[in-house]
Amino acid sequence: MAAQNDIQITILKNDSEKYECQIPDKEDFDYSQRAQWLRAAVLGANDGLVSVASLMMGVGAVKNDVAAMILTGFAGLVAGACSMAIGEFVSVYSQLDIEVAQMKRERKDLENEQSNEKEKLPNPFQAAFASALAFTLGALVPLLAASFIEDYKVRLVVVIVAVTLALVLFGGAGAVMGRTPILKSCVRVLIGGWVAMGITFGLTKLIGSNGL
Repeated sequence: MAAQNDIQITILKNDSEKYECQIPDKEDFDYSQRAQWLRAAVLGANDGLVSVASLMMGVGAVKNDVAAMILTGFAGLVAGACSMAIGEFVSVYSQLDIEVAQMKRERKDLENEQSNEKEKLPNPFQAAFASALAFTLGALVPLLAASFIEDYKVRLVVVIVAVTLALVLFGGAGAVMGRTPILKSCVRVLIGGWVAMGITFGLTKLIGSNGL
């Protein structure tokens, strides 16, 4: 009887161990895989938001005309989106050339893995489009915020508030997708945007007041 009890206890123990082994672990996802496209998206959106808002704030520092402010912002949107797209295309294409050259040097081991390696290669056209789109979406925030407001002071305040909210949103979205501290990311992005707009507004105001 004692032997039978021992056997039963051993079976229960093994079942327990087997059950414990079947418990699924927490999702182990390498978030560094998102780094490249996440960086491009966040950089493009923040660049569009901050650069166009800074341009509009700079013009608004010396001119009360809403048309001049909107035209400046639109010119910045088009120029910035084209610049981001071309820059990202050239950068990713250079990376592609390097990786293809490396693959050719390792051609001996490439025959069985060629299809898998091709899927991992960067796409310069996709990167250029994504970067330009992200820049455009960011730039639309200050443009839309200022488009329908005639009063000069109210227009500046609305642009600042809209850009502030968008900076917090972009910083939080990047932190969530990358699983990094949300508060730190939002504060970093927000302060950087405020500093850029403040410097642009202050210097343009200074130059404009001196009649240059």
